[in-house]
Amino acid sequence: MTTVQTAQTAQTAPPPSMRLRELAFGAACAAALRAAARLGVADALGDSPTAVEDLAAAVKTEPKPLRRLLRALTCYGLFTEQPDGAFAHTDMSRLLREDDPGSLRNIVLWCTEPWTWAAWPKLDEAVRTGHNVIEDLFGKEFFVYLNEDAPESADVFNRAMTTSSKQSAQDVAELLDLSGADSVADIGGGQGHVVASLLEKYPSMRGTLMDLPRVVDNADPRLREGGSLASRTSIVPGDCREAVPVCADVYIIKNILEWDDESTARCLRNVMRAGGPKARVVVIENLVDDTPSMRFSTAMDLLLLLNVGGAKHTTDSMVRRLEAAGLVIDDISPVNPFLHAFDCTVPA
Repeated sequence: MTTVQTAQTAQTAPPPSMRLRELAFGAACAAALRAAARLGVADALGDSPTAVEDLAAAVKTEPKPLRRLLRALTCYGLFTEQPDGAFAHTDMSRLLREDDPGSLRNIVLWCTEPWTWAAWPKLDEAVRTGHNVIEDLFGKEFFVYLNEDAPESADVFNRAMTTSSKQSAQDVAELLDLSGADSVADIGGGQGHVVASLLEKYPSMRGTLMDLPRVVDNADPRLREGGSLASRTSIVPGDCREAVPVCADVYIIKNILEWDDESTARCLRNVMRAGGPKARVVVIENLVDDTPSMRFSTAMDLLLLLNVGGAKHTTDSMVRRLEAAGLVIDDISPVNPFLHAFDCTVPA
């Protein structure tokens, strides 16, 4: 499909019957995205339109099936075909490049990992029961399964979370005023980009990163031995649903309270117990009712139901969970268009 044909198609909305057929083939779009990301097509395509034969040589594929893949993706605004048959980037396809500052390549791979293809067909079962389907499929809790049986998928997850964290860490640091605190702990903080940004903002503050052992083993180099922030950082391996052996003035909990309700409650109780009265707890989450992309957030909400029996939160559901845990909510503020911060206190 050429650029002209794409424009003409966009002007004519398909009838409901055809739109439903397109939706039923949604897996084809996800698979095409994954294929392009794994093949590195976006990285091979430079700033100038490129013939499909040259692209195929660069990514080591056959030209004809590569053209079919690119033709499918142009229908969704990823890449564009020129009148001479060459392909060029669009603003969206550039986000599949590894070197793009806003790269979403790892997010695309995470959302299309092999286990997802086994889980999605069982969505009706998850809706019927309200429980995850991963344990029935693989015989283990989701993160146990990833780390023990699917380490490559676990690595993809960690890279995706790193991408997300890097892109939002500075926004979090700019929003939060921690000038009255001596210490901050990032609970379930992945590789520690948020705590690193906060330590850079506050040169006298001490920080702690806590997450699963496999995750903190790959902590941000700034936090590890020899790093610029290492002398002010403690790295604690552990599961916050089991215990939080970290004492701090401020606790950051970002994008992890999406488990089942009991796991969420355990994490919050452990943080409150560790911090004690008057500790500050800042919970940062995507909200399914306050987002520029309802299609993405509702899809992620369903994926959470499938893998951990969890959910994306609405503002009200997040408030209810925090209050049920015993926290006092002092403020709710947008961090950026995708995230909100619930600033809370452990009551005296």
